[in-house]
Amino acid sequence: MTKRKKIATWVIVGIAGTGLTIALTHRRQPVTLRGSVLRQDVDPNKQLPLADVEITAINALGSGKSKTDAAGFFSLTLPKGLRRRQPVVLQFRGKDYKPLDWDDFISDKLYVARMIPLHQETIAESHTDAGVANTRIRYSVKATTEANIGSAVRAFQVVNTGNTPCDNHPPCAPGGKWKASINSQSIDAGPGNEFRNARVSCIAGPCAFTKVELENFTQDRRHFNVSVRDWSDTTTFLFEAEVVHPMTSDLVRETYPVIFGRALNFSLPASAEGESIEAEVGGESIIFPLGPDLFLRWADCHMVPDKDQSRNYRCELKRGYQFR
Repeated sequence: MTKRKKIATWVIVGIAGTGLTIALTHRRQPVTLRGSVLRQDVDPNKQLPLADVEITAINALGSGKSKTDAAGFFSLTLPKGLRRRQPVVLQFRGKDYKPLDWDDFISDKLYVARMIPLHQETIAESHTDAGVANTRIRYSVKATTEANIGSAVRAFQVVNTGNTPCDNHPPCAPGGKWKASINSQSIDAGPGNEFRNARVSCIAGPCAFTKVELENFTQDRRHFNVSVRDWSDTTTFLFEAEVVHPMTSDLVRETYPVIFGRALNFSLPASAEGESIEAEVGGESIIFPLGPDLFLRWADCHMVPDKDQSRNYRCELKRGYQFR
């Protein structure tokens, strides 16, 4: 066998081996099923996502389990031995919903299951159901206002004698030839106050031979720091700024939910605090704080955060209650 043929043979063997390795690696990777579980209804507006539904995937070689989140989404990773196109039985089990067994095949498609409620909603309202009416959402946001206290003015000098050689004894002028002086000031707006529109200017002396090297606020904007270098005769600088007193207050906002069937939907901005639902229940107007547990005696609520940190809420009526 010639040298060229040997090289070609080894290249073919290497490619075949690499392909086999990739195939085996791909085969060993576990398969993940993704989908959503909804409430069965002919009206798309009433096909509500279902939370806390348990999903079990059963195959002859193994099984996997998962549970839906507040948006009805589930992600279920199957054992490594299971591969695409194999048969699988998906079992869906949720409180107040009929069990659902779904025969399908393992794939990367999106699985959307719809479950039938155990107690179907009737068109006629029951006289025994407590009425829920005039619902509105209340929450508060922080608002900051500023009271103008007045203005701050301070004059300060940078004392120096011009035309004095520096001789490598800093501070020196830019370039290092002449002796310079530096004056640093930290100006206080007072407890609870802040500076606005601060500015520093040279008002007397040979201002052309000066340089403002530092002018900044502290993090709370109460103090303003300034540093000036002078390499000629004495100069005078002036600091000026407005002084304000920030005040924070809570503003109460109201919004109205959208109701489809037995579900109430609304969203709140990321800055919302103290969210509550005000409603007439059984003819009595009551404010129901949602709190971190989202507990209402007349509804089951779930919250899904959005990418911008806003929050989407859905509350579904419990048995014995009816929107009026």
